[in-house]
Parts: sequence; structure tokens; C-alpha cells
Amino acid sequence: MSPLVFLLVVLAGSVTGVLGALLGIGGGIFLIPVLVMGFGLPMHQAVAASVVTIIATSSATASVYVDKGISNIRLGMSLEVMTTIGAVLGGVTANYLPGDVLQKIFGVFLLFMAALMWNKTRTRTTAEIAFDPAAAITGEYYDEAERRTVRYSVRRLRASMLASIVAGNLSGLLGIGGGLIKVPVMTMVSGVPMKAATATSNFMIGVTAVASAFIYFSYGHLDPLYTAAAVLGVLGGSQLGTRLGARLRNRTIVAVFVALILVVAVRMLFS
Repeated sequence: MSPLVFLLVVLAGSVTGVLGALLGIGGGIFLIPVLVMGFGLPMHQAVAASVVTIIATSSATASVYVDKGISNIRLGMSLEVMTTIGAVLGGVTANYLPGDVLQKIFGVFLLFMAALMWNKTRTRTTAEIAFDPAAAITGEYYDEAERRTVRYSVRRLRASMLASIVAGNLSGLLGIGGGLIKVPVMTMVSGVPMKAATATSNFMIGVTAVASAFIYFSYGHLDPLYTAAAVLGVLGGSQLGTRLGARLRNRTIVAVFVALILVVAVRMLFS
């Protein structure tokens, strides 16, 4: 790898770190297409690099969100048990599928999640977030953008836990962190505000990624130079993403989420 390529991968990692921290999805959804289409890295190696950068994103952002009180630790731990089980299964499965098949699965999955999130922006508002003090899991945080304290209760926890198995499986299979499922599920199924959902997802994705990273390493898919460059960029970008996330409104974050997913999905399906 030349110094120029190394710097370009660092830059790509920085951008994906910002987006990953802002949206709670780890950044793999953006980094994988860049490594595959921009740098010619094989799909399995790109996924392996992405899994390691997800660990870096979570490490850099989780402490910030927890310190601000935005992450819901109890909810995160409840969902993470099921997610980790799915991640191990997905990591094993990925090594038996061709790279082009993984790429198509990735693209179709993104289109589906973009449609769900777009529907949310048209049918729901943050005013519909409910708070029931008798609920098993509740949460609250101070929203800097709206200058008010947001209180909410978690609904339909069992449904979210089942969805977390799928999220973990896709995380291990595609290296996307699982947040692409967990964030929409937490907001649309369990009634968690977008900011709390992304913060809680950032808290969880590192554990999920660790579960599948060892599997990719054991199969020899980890390229140390590309991975190191991406991690360096992600660490810096993640810090910026957490600061932006605290200042943006929920609907703005959702709109950015949907737009970027659509762009990446089209490129992955038709590249």
C-alpha cells in the first residue's frame, strides 16, 4: 500500500466515523462500498476491516453518549445478549457465501431499511413518544437541540430482542454493526427517541463486532494495513460525529440516515 492510498483510506474512515457515530450504525454501511469499489478490496476483506472499525467507533463514542446520559444502558444490555448470538452465527455463515452474493444481500437489505425509515418520517413525530413510569425500562436525557428533557418508556421489548438476533446475524454476515436494524426497531417498535436509539446502538455495536471479528481473523480475511488506516480515520471522525449528534434534531438525523442508505444501496446493487 502506497502512502497516498493509506491517507485516502484514513480520510474515508474519518467520513464513515462521523456518519457512524451520528447515526449509531458503526459506519460499516459506508466504509464497505468505499473499500470494495474505491480501493478494489475483496468483499470479505472489506467486511473484516469494517468489523474492526465498528469496535473503534463504539469505543470512541459510547463513553461520550453515556456521560451525557443519552444511552439507555439497561436497554442496551437487554438487546446485546441476543445480538451477540446472531453475530457469531453471521460471522460463520459469511465465510461460506461468495463475495458478490454478500454484496447483493447488502444492497437489498439497505433498500428495505431505507423504506422503513422514510415511512417513519412521514407517519410519526417526536411528539408521539410516550412515557409510562410503570414500564420495565424507561429513560430520559436532555436534548441540547430542543432545549428540553425527553422522557420515554420502552415498549414491546420482546419484539426488539427478537429483531436483535437478526441485527447481530447481519452484523456478522455483512460487517455493518447491526445498528441499521436496531435503530429503526428501537424507534418504530419500542418508541425510543432517535437520539437515544443511536446512542444506545453505539454502546452495543462494539460488543457485537468483537464477537464476529475473531471469526474473520481466524479465516485470514483481515488486511492489517487497510484495517489500521480505516481505524485511525474512524477514531477521529467518531469524536466529531458525537458532537454533531447532540446538536441536530431527530428528524434531521433520520433524513440523513435515509438519504445515505439509498445512495449506498444503489451503488452496491448496480456496481
